[in-house]
Amino acid sequence: MNNINYQKVLDKLIENIQVEDFVPSLLLHSCCAPCSSYVLEYLSEYFSITVLYYNPNIFPKEEYEYRIKEQQKLIDNLPARNPIKLISTDYEPERFYEAVRGYEHIPEGGERCFRCYELRLREAALYAVKGNFDYFTTTLSISPLKNAAKLNEIGLMLEKEYGVRYLCSDFKKKNGYKRSVELSAEYGLYRQDYCGCVFSKNER
Repeated sequence: MNNINYQKVLDKLIENIQVEDFVPSLLLHSCCAPCSSYVLEYLSEYFSITVLYYNPNIFPKEEYEYRIKEQQKLIDNLPARNPIKLISTDYEPERFYEAVRGYEHIPEGGERCFRCYELRLREAALYAVKGNFDYFTTTLSISPLKNAAKLNEIGLMLEKEYGVRYLCSDFKKKNGYKRSVELSAEYGLYRQDYCGCVFSKNER
């Protein structure tokens, strides 16, 4: 792990984008509407965003489908300078269980979660390559329970592997998490009380 301030890295990148007067495309992996709310409000000022809802960790299927509906509701209602689109994927829980096999009993925030991060970020990188996006990233760093350093480490690894730029972030900075709570209330978004997988649900 490292002590890099990823918000400052993002600030510098956005400064450069503004100087260039260019609106790059961003493939944004989202875990849920509440976590994406601040990120979309913030980044849609500078990027043309396609939200990728890919979360095979979510349990049960009804929760997965409900979160997709809430994600679309937010996109439909959130004012944005640049376009926001949504890609939702099929429910594939077997991919999650395969990725975390042998780590089921590791507490939340440990290696089980890191494997889940990589599973979802890898899918985002693949979509970004296929869609010829300028950048890809995830909303996950907005959560106080998520390891931003690890997320950025994985994202930068995938950048090298796939040749698509990873947008470094720590969205909880600048009161990002607090703002997401405010926006969730403003738009009447469903806020779940667990990360999403059956293991986090049982821990709660």
